[in-house]
Amino acid sequence: MTNYFKTFLLLALLSALLVFIGSFWGAQGATFALIMAVVMNFVSYFFSDKIALAMYRAKQVSRDEAPQLHAIVEGLVARAGLPMPRIYIIPTDSPNAFATGRNPQHSAVAVTEGIMRVLNREELEGVIAHELAHVKNRDILISSIAATIAGAIMWISSMARWAAIFGGGSRDRDDNGGALGMLFAMIVAPFAAMLVQMAVSRSREYGADATGAGFTGNPYALASALRKIHDFSKRVPMEASPATAHMFIIHPFSGGAIMNLFSTHPPVEKRIERLTGRQMG
Repeated sequence: MTNYFKTFLLLALLSALLVFIGSFWGAQGATFALIMAVVMNFVSYFFSDKIALAMYRAKQVSRDEAPQLHAIVEGLVARAGLPMPRIYIIPTDSPNAFATGRNPQHSAVAVTEGIMRVLNREELEGVIAHELAHVKNRDILISSIAATIAGAIMWISSMARWAAIFGGGSRDRDDNGGALGMLFAMIVAPFAAMLVQMAVSRSREYGADATGAGFTGNPYALASALRKIHDFSKRVPMEASPATAHMFIIHPFSGGAIMNLFSTHPPVEKRIERLTGRQMG
């Protein structure tokens, strides 16, 4: 419940940022920006699964082509009370996986060839349970809402910059408070929106770890899988788009501790610690 409450607070913070910077720009411009952001994310919400699967050349596989994979998914959806998703395999040696689809009735789970070679059956079950947890928890919808609000903030901020250049805006330019507020709207708010959006994504990863471990009853298998994927991904990195990096169970790019603030995923050590109750050395 803590992760859900944290997600709610982060979305509320994004909404507050939107309302605040909207106050430094006319209502018509703010409304137009919000409508554009909603339209863009509406298209993304309904077509992101097809785009992502095509981007990574994922091939849908039947039960005859991947019997073990189908058996794992069938067992998990029965326990989770979910409809059977479409199953895809991505042709890459880098171990990773993601789920997509706008709702449980239109969901898909994709795993790489590499992850099927690296993990044993229990670990693979833990990974797929994590991905099905994203479907169960409606995380794709939550991410779309966060992206919509953040996108609106980016649009309004851009308009505020043009207003400052051409002398527009709804506040007196001689008013120091208004000038500082406009500066915040132009520079700080978009950066803050990006950080909050990433924090929403990190919170949902923790939630999917917990829910997925509940599906299998074996949090240690998922913890072991996360460690293996993380270590192998360093040696065999994945060619992934930054726009879709948040979808994968492990961030496909390498990065140090400084980048944790700018990552869509929590540190693997923290995720393992939460799953097992043991602090990693």
